[in-house]
Amino acid sequence: MDWLIWTGAAVSLAGVGALVWCILFAMRARREARDEIDLRARLQHAVLVNFGALAVSVLGLMMVVVGIFMS
Repeated sequence: MDWLIWTGAAVSLAGVGALVWCILFAMRARREARDEIDLRARLQHAVLVNFGALAVSVLGLMMVVVGIFMS
């Protein structure tokens, strides 16, 4: 079950990478926003990506835990 652990770690790392992207995207959006409506639209997109990244990260961590229990 080593493959499940390493695959889960890679999936979790991809989720963390997407979280970092969300942080950088939100900081850039706050700097570059022309008005409040533009900022709100950009941050709503960031929130959707953030939830997806959290789900991917949790899925990867669950794969690691299952892989450890099955070893």
